[in-house]
Amino acid sequence: MRFILLFALLISGIQSNAQVIVDTIVTKEGTMVLYSNRTWEYLEDLNFDGVMNEHLHSEIMSDTNLHFIQSWDHDMCYTSDLSNDINRLKDTIWICVQDSLNDEFVMPFDGRITSHFGWRRGRNHNGTDIDLNTGDTVRAAWSGKVRYAKYNEGGFGNLVIIRHYNGLETFYAHLSKHMVVPNQLVTAGDPIGLGGNTGHSYGSHLHFEVRFYDAPIDPEKLIDFENKKVLDENLLVHKGLFRPGYNSNYTAATNSSGATYYRIRSGDTLSAIAARNRTTVSRICQLNGIRPTTVLQIGRNLRIK
Repeated sequence: MRFILLFALLISGIQSNAQVIVDTIVTKEGTMVLYSNRTWEYLEDLNFDGVMNEHLHSEIMSDTNLHFIQSWDHDMCYTSDLSNDINRLKDTIWICVQDSLNDEFVMPFDGRITSHFGWRRGRNHNGTDIDLNTGDTVRAAWSGKVRYAKYNEGGFGNLVIIRHYNGLETFYAHLSKHMVVPNQLVTAGDPIGLGGNTGHSYGSHLHFEVRFYDAPIDPEKLIDFENKKVLDENLLVHKGLFRPGYNSNYTAATNSSGATYYRIRSGDTLSAIAARNRTTVSRICQLNGIRPTTVLQIGRNLRIK
């Protein structure tokens, strides 16, 4: 059976990452496909397209007006080759940072922040640096699937990238050792590597990034590092989110067409929302097709202008 499977794969010309299949091995975990460069993957992953959030990608991000790319590449750090232009975002996208598939968050490492997201030494620092000692255990922030686990020549050193069910990717750089491999499913809190000082690094630390379709987001806009938890289970994604200095504590976001939305939080009332945003209850009701007596649902986007 193994030889029939191998012959079928070779005849069909299936390749992955430009590597030719040379053999297969049947294991308890599944059939492994071996490549000419001595790498491997499970047969079930052979045609995986990299989409972890079907609704977000198929119905929003791959729309003809956006056409954002999210390939599954074990060798390229940025899967779109930076062709995803975040300025093409015309509306505010609401994603669930935590939900039934992504219901747990774990600090990648509980250490002191030594450098923040933003402009640094003439360029943008795209992540948060966390102090650690070489050999300390680094963990997956959310559950997901490992896309990249290798030495990166671009400055990250030993790097692990995990794609998550919420549509985000997290980067864990300057590691001394990888503890995962591409295509491996991980759960929040699983060890993925050991802290180190590899790549363009001056002293042992973890460089931690959060990216949305390759565009970096300030991790401190999603994570409360002091209290070791996610700031909000929902995230409003729009062009302003990707700019250094953006204030995520302000819960109203305006899209390019001029419409402004407010994310409802515990304790909110229509009158308070209207007063805070210099509008009226009747106008909010008109824009959203609701009544002044409508019960507000926490987490819902409410158009206010």
